Amino acid sequence: MTAPQSIDDYIAQYPPEVQAILQKTRATIAKVAKGATEKMAYGIPTFHLKENLVHFGAAKKHLGFYPTSQPIIVFAEELKPYKTSRGAIQFPLDEKIPYALITKITKYRMQVVQGK
Repeated sequence: MTAPQSIDDYIAQYPPEVQAILQKTRATIAKVAKGATEKMAYGIPTFHLKENLVHFGAAKKHLGFYPTSQPIIVFAEELKPYKTSRGAIQFPLDEKIPYALITKITKYRMQVVQGK
């Protein structure tokens, strides 16, 4: 299987219910990441503005959201219900995806990147 060349190709490889989550995640990020471009990086969908802004992708049981390490610290309280690591957040696919939190974190990343 070849690596997807576009975000559309990436999303198309998943079952319809996961595709819907990925499309909504993409639209959620795009709504606040004004001026950012979409690309594939590290094999997953990425929004880029001067640098990689956020990444997202599907795993077997979760939506991975990768906003770099700083937002994991800044939003630690709101992220308590989710598994996190240095630069990653896991939102279980069998639970309601917190799109409002994805929006907040993406807005934060936009502020950080635009302030550089």
